[in-house]
Amino acid sequence: MEPDTSPPWPDSAFPADPYPGTRPDASYVHDQGCSFPLTADPACPSGWRVEDRCLDEWLAGRGAPPCAGRVPVLAYGSNANPSKISWTRAERGLAGPVVVLRVRTEGLAAVWSAGYRVVDDQRPATLAAVPGVVEEHAVWLAAPEQFTALDVVEGRSADPPRYRLARVATGGVVLVDGDGTLDRPYAYVAPVAPTGDERTDRRPLLVDGAPVRCSSLGQDAARTLSGTPGDDGLDAATVDGVPHPDGWPARVFVYGSLMPGQRAWPLIREHAAPEVLPQPGFLPSGSVSDTGHGYPALTLDGGPGVPGYVVELADPVAALPSLDAYEGPEYRRVRVTAEGGAVRWAWSWISSADGLTALPLGWAARS
Repeated sequence: MEPDTSPPWPDSAFPADPYPGTRPDASYVHDQGCSFPLTADPACPSGWRVEDRCLDEWLAGRGAPPCAGRVPVLAYGSNANPSKISWTRAERGLAGPVVVLRVRTEGLAAVWSAGYRVVDDQRPATLAAVPGVVEEHAVWLAAPEQFTALDVVEGRSADPPRYRLARVATGGVVLVDGDGTLDRPYAYVAPVAPTGDERTDRRPLLVDGAPVRCSSLGQDAARTLSGTPGDDGLDAATVDGVPHPDGWPARVFVYGSLMPGQRAWPLIREHAAPEVLPQPGFLPSGSVSDTGHGYPALTLDGGPGVPGYVVELADPVAALPSLDAYEGPEYRRVRVTAEGGAVRWAWSWISSADGLTALPLGWAARS
C-alpha cells in the first residue's frame, strides 16, 4: 500500500485488519505511532539513514541500541504492520523503536497455518520451505529487550508454545532497499512436533498435500480452508533464550594485522572455526589507510574498496570482546556488506583522519 501522506507515516495509513495488515512500501523505523522511511547508505556505521541522519544516531537520540546491538528476525506475517507494532507496545510492553527492513525471500514462503490466532480467530501465517518461490517480506532488527514482547506475541513462552525461535538456514533472505544477504536470520517458526493443541497449531495447513501460500489466498477464504497439519520442511535450529547481538553474523572481515600471515593473525586464529578456512574477501565500498603506527584504518567513505579476508568464528559471542579489546577505542565494530552481498563484522576507524596515508591496494600490498 502506498502511503497517502508525507513521512513520517501515521499508523492509520496501514490498518492491521484483515490479517496480516498492510505495510509501507519501504524499509522504515517505527516509533510513537509513526513510521520513518530508511535509505541505505554504506558510508554510515549503521548502513542506513533516517531524516538525513545515520540511523544509529537517530536511535541513540531515543536511548535505543544501535544496529550492531540488534539481530535480524524475519517478519513474514503481521509483525511488519505498523499498527500491529503499536498494539504490541500498548498490549505487550514492547520497548523502543522498531527497525523494519524490506527483504526478498528465496525458497521460503508465508503459508497458512493449521490453527487460529487466540486474539481474533483469524488464521495466522507460518513459515515453510517452498523451493523456487520468491516473496517479499521484512526483518526486524530486534534489540535483546524486545524479545520479551515478541515471545509473548508469538506464543514462544506459552504452554504449549505456539512458535519456537530458530535460526533458518533454508533458502535465502536478501535486502530489497540496500545491499546485503542475511545469512541464517532468526524467525518464529512452528514447533518441531505437534503440541497437542489443535486450535493453535502453527504447522502448515496442507490442502491436497501442499501448503497454501498467504499471497494466493486472503484471510476470509483462508479461514474456511480444510486440510491437515504438515511439516514445514525448514532447516531451522531452535534457539534457547534471548539472542546475543554478537552472535550474528559469525564471520568477520579483516583487512590489516588480523589477516592470515600478519602479526596479529594468531589472536584471531584461536577463535576461528577449525572446519572453515579463511577466504580472501573484498569490501566494495570503503578505503584503507596507513595510520603510521603499524596498523591500518578502515573508513566507510564510499571509496574504491578494500581487500582482506573473511574468517568464520567458532563462537562469536565469546571471541568478539577480546578482538574489540585488541582493536581498541580508535575503532568501532560495525556490520558491513562484503563482495557477494554477505554481511560481516568489521572494525571501522573512528579516530582522527589527520596524517592517514591512503593504501589503494590494501594493507598487505603496502611498500
